[in-house]
Amino acid sequence: MTDPVIYIDADACPVKAEAETVATRHRIRMVLVSNGGIRPSANPLVDSVFVADGPDEADKWIAAQAGPRDIVVTGDIPLAAKCVDSGAQVVKHNGEALTPANIGNVLATRDLMQDLRSADPFRQGGGRPFSKADRSRFLETLDRAVRAAKLR
Repeated sequence: MTDPVIYIDADACPVKAEAETVATRHRIRMVLVSNGGIRPSANPLVDSVFVADGPDEADKWIAAQAGPRDIVVTGDIPLAAKCVDSGAQVVKHNGEALTPANIGNVLATRDLMQDLRSADPFRQGGGRPFSKADRSRFLETLDRAVRAAKLR
């Protein structure tokens, strides 16, 4: 049985430091996956993987690696859906856990919002800014996910 791994979709991830704190506390490996521009960590538990430039290259790499004992941190809903399908736990940056029970609705809402934005060029943005409460919720959810992964 392999140890769980935390995979981070790192290009636009605001919680890399928090994820590293959790990985270090639980002494499990963490992998930062990006197209580059991310400073490698000096932490021996943290690896950096740099994929080729191109749309969704980091997502493809993570989806190919993540398995049932792993945790994926991403805000990318299509990537999250693939990882949930492979049995991995998925945590969004705001601490929301994406599961087989909710990923369908989250994916449908994402697609609907994308269609609305495409139909109305003035409907852009949305959502609320990332907050301290989001950061705290993320830490709690990731810690819970790691504990659950260790039991699998």
